Amino acid sequence: MSGQARKLRWGLLSTANINRALIGPLRAAQRSELTGVASRSRERAQAYAAQWEIPRAYGSYEEMLADPQIDVVYISLPNALHAAWTVKAAEAGKHVLCEKPLVVSREQMDQVEAAAQANGVTIFEAFMYLHHPQTQTARRLVQEGALGRLQTIQSWFHFHLPPEDAGNVRLSAPLEGGSLWDVGVYPNSLAITMAQPQRPQVAFASQILGESGVDVAMRGQIHFSGEVAAQISSGFRTPFREGAYLVGDEGVLWIPEPWKPGLRGDTTMTLTRLDGNVEERVIPAVNPYLCEVEAMEACVLDGAPPVVPLALSRTFLESVLALYASARTGQAQPVALGA
Repeated sequence: MSGQARKLRWGLLSTANINRALIGPLRAAQRSELTGVASRSRERAQAYAAQWEIPRAYGSYEEMLADPQIDVVYISLPNALHAAWTVKAAEAGKHVLCEKPLVVSREQMDQVEAAAQANGVTIFEAFMYLHHPQTQTARRLVQEGALGRLQTIQSWFHFHLPPEDAGNVRLSAPLEGGSLWDVGVYPNSLAITMAQPQRPQVAFASQILGESGVDVAMRGQIHFSGEVAAQISSGFRTPFREGAYLVGDEGVLWIPEPWKPGLRGDTTMTLTRLDGNVEERVIPAVNPYLCEVEAMEACVLDGAPPVVPLALSRTFLESVLALYASARTGQAQPVALGA
């Protein structure tokens, strides 16, 4: 497909609140257009389409997938439904940008990979921050040795989700809720991305379970194939907290806004070296959701490889599964990835 031929026509598969983060970027992207929205209720889809000035409304997800006027679907359903609808979309010949986590089991990962290959479509997980120049700059600093030998990665993402909000899907055990699956996938994926080519091998974790049986706090440690160890945490029962440190034997990189950089303006990372010299790296503001939309354009229209390939998502999955397995022991027992 020629990059000059036409724009990618996107459909929103659900009317979830998180769609709002993507609507503006889809309209700002040079080679994309927002074409449709689907809901299980035609009335809801039509109301949503009218509110957001979206041309097409579909009364079911299947109806949208059957429309040849849709090239890419954005899946923002609850976690437990991501894999099934990603596979259905791929089988309908649609490219897929799926919210995190893409899958919650190895079997689902196998199914998604097979569907992508069999139908020749691009599927990737919507880690918008991994597409952003800030994260790519941090990765480059690590690769170039600006921190010396990387030793430790510390990262966290917490916010307060009151227990009274019992209907929130993040607190639903049947829908694969929990802080690690929700916000914990951010520090987990950052650690794995920054430690490359070292691979995660063993995980330890402890959790605090909430009223609905899902983790409302997760504290974990991941050991990699070389010298790197990562300390990550996530939770629903503290004030908002985010941040990341990348620690090497010659420098420390502090990232105060790791997960949604660029939404409120320029962002700044601070590199502190052994001699006490402090360098600030200012990253000009760019919407991270626009970055992932443009990544899909590059994949489909130009044949570029995904920033977050499915093989990387599989590693993310294996790490989360190991962290959960360790937490369930109640004693933070070590669990090997893939066990």
